[in-house]
Amino acid sequence: MILPTLFSLLAIGAQSSPVDVPFRLAETAIIVDSVVNGKKAALMFDTGFGGSVIVDSSLNIGEPTGKMGLRDFVGQFEADTVKIKTLKLGSMTIDPTGMDAVKVPGQDNTMSYGMNCMGIMGFEVISKYVTEISFEKSKFIFHPKSVDITKRIPDNKRTFLAKLLPVGHSSLEMLVTASNGKQMILALDTGNSFYATTHKDVLERIGIWEPGKEPKFMRSAFVASGEVASWYCRFKDLKIYGVPVPDSTWSIIDLPSSSAEHDGTVGFGFLKNFNITIDYGRRRVWLENFTGQTGSEPEADVGLIVGPRNEKVVVYRVAPESPAAKAGIKIGDELLSKDGADVVNIGFRRFMSFFDGQQGTKVSLAMSRNGQLMRYDLTREYLVNEAK
Repeated sequence: MILPTLFSLLAIGAQSSPVDVPFRLAETAIIVDSVVNGKKAALMFDTGFGGSVIVDSSLNIGEPTGKMGLRDFVGQFEADTVKIKTLKLGSMTIDPTGMDAVKVPGQDNTMSYGMNCMGIMGFEVISKYVTEISFEKSKFIFHPKSVDITKRIPDNKRTFLAKLLPVGHSSLEMLVTASNGKQMILALDTGNSFYATTHKDVLERIGIWEPGKEPKFMRSAFVASGEVASWYCRFKDLKIYGVPVPDSTWSIIDLPSSSAEHDGTVGFGFLKNFNITIDYGRRRVWLENFTGQTGSEPEADVGLIVGPRNEKVVVYRVAPESPAAKAGIKIGDELLSKDGADVVNIGFRRFMSFFDGQQGTKVSLAMSRNGQLMRYDLTREYLVNEAK
């Protein structure tokens, strides 16, 4: 094993010019073409996953060689692993030393992202390289090790240089500062489809949510370990990784944090505004804001969360005082169509924002309760909870 490892390290160090690897931008995700152990697989790039690759168990990349524990916002679970012998992203050959692929059955990534996707590519794949995620040009740029972003001077208006904290395992943990000066530790997470996500107890701890106060408008989120209650919260005057953010709306998990190392993650909704260069070895992240945007406007919705159950799409949650509640829709009702279109092959992730849209716009629903057809025309409203 010594000679292959030495060869791999020499190959990384010998890189003399940048290598571009194009990716595709889905609505809330990065999809990159890869070849894992000789098998082609389009993967969603997720820096929130500290491992290498998660693939659907139907993809034959080899026999299981071990187990790995996985963690999400609310819990953890275990899955089979396969040793990665070869890994390519476009024209870039990745050093696979020490990498394992995790096999998880029943992935719904293709339905969720609206394009072919067989699994997830994690942060470990890029951790040995100086890697730029160019949202502007839809590509990764693997820079030579000689590119030292610590020597760049940010203007703190369009360009920012953030320092990684000495916490977390194979993750990108950095500081977010609230309007009252209190701080949170949030990981840079391209796999989080929301703007940013944290937990109710974190907001209480830093003093921007009253302890014991119940949010008025509740939703649901679907994570790997199951459905969990959540809600949207609007914040003013934050600093995310040193970037001033006047106004943003976050997804809040209505449970205590499942990790003692960090408070949540900063997701796709924020990151898509930047070209991001990550140098894990030097513990720095360079952010270049190319859109001129940093915050997020809240989406309006009708207060309805639905999801698949027993080959049907049923109502999981109805927010009190929402348009759906006022119309009389109840938990357990079956959704048949939305705006005249059947609701099939949607996927959990798309259901989380299935009814979102502009304030004042309408959505037409056909539903069934005990076999009785019901039709509704609902007007979207802002159902967002305000922080202190």
